[in-house]
Amino acid sequence: MAENFLLVASQVGTLFLMMGVGYVLTKTGKFSRETLSQVTYLLMYVVVPCLMIDTLQIPRSVQVMQIMGLCMALTLGLYLLMALAVCLLFRRQPADTRPVLRYGVMYGNIGFMGLPLIQAVLGDEGMVFAIMGQVGFTIFAWSHGVLLMGGKEGFSVKKMFFNPGIFGAVAGVGLFLLDLRLPAFLGDGVAFLGSMNSPLAMVVIGSQMASADLGATFRNPLLYSAALAKLAAVPLLTALVLLPLNLDPVMYTVLVILAATPTAGYTSIFSQLYSRDTGTAAQLVTLTTLCCILTLPCFAVLAGVFCGLPW
Repeated sequence: MAENFLLVASQVGTLFLMMGVGYVLTKTGKFSRETLSQVTYLLMYVVVPCLMIDTLQIPRSVQVMQIMGLCMALTLGLYLLMALAVCLLFRRQPADTRPVLRYGVMYGNIGFMGLPLIQAVLGDEGMVFAIMGQVGFTIFAWSHGVLLMGGKEGFSVKKMFFNPGIFGAVAGVGLFLLDLRLPAFLGDGVAFLGSMNSPLAMVVIGSQMASADLGATFRNPLLYSAALAKLAAVPLLTALVLLPLNLDPVMYTVLVILAATPTAGYTSIFSQLYSRDTGTAAQLVTLTTLCCILTLPCFAVLAGVFCGLPW
């Protein structure tokens, strides 16, 4: 078990090293807010969709279709369970802070943190399940998440279905179902762009952390309760709910890792968009990202132990 923990911890450490690049570049003035916005756009609208398409360039089979469908159904079911559970949290907080904390507990940084880690420790097999998790996240984050942050007036069916995550998923799943392979020159280009996800995502997260008030972050006890819920309660509940289902070990481990990812960057974006507590949002993203260097390896190994995954 110790060896497995060190394996995952070393991969998380590598991701944090890349985050350090973004942090230092921002602190030294070499990485501006405008640059951060442009790189984030590149990630969301080009790199992540390419990663999803490339991952799903696999032979079609009934077995793969069944496990992908099962993974999607489980992901949506877990989000529905979490949506009900977070209604019980932070009831005494101000109206502008309450939805930020609930959103931050429910939605993890799957695209920028979960996918790179799963790609590093579980490879292509794990990425197929991770992409299904990404699709489920996109559907819920742009529907329930928008309702949570912006209310009914902020909800948009168009945004729910017309966003970069859905575009990449539709293209990738469509090619998979049709059993089509991209021409070599196009497939290689998509693969190279998709491979940029891990380093670029980590640089973006590091840059975001550089602009946060770390002193205020570590002095706020409310953030610790939210971080404990996101990094411990949510993945533990996920692991226990899925355990009796006797899932494929890789699928089970992927779903637990995705549940254990730190608070999604969308928390800050949506809080800004819908005039919520932006300070709390930024601080929660920062605190959970820093703390996950300890919690992510623990839950990755725990999931592997629960399901008997041969690392």
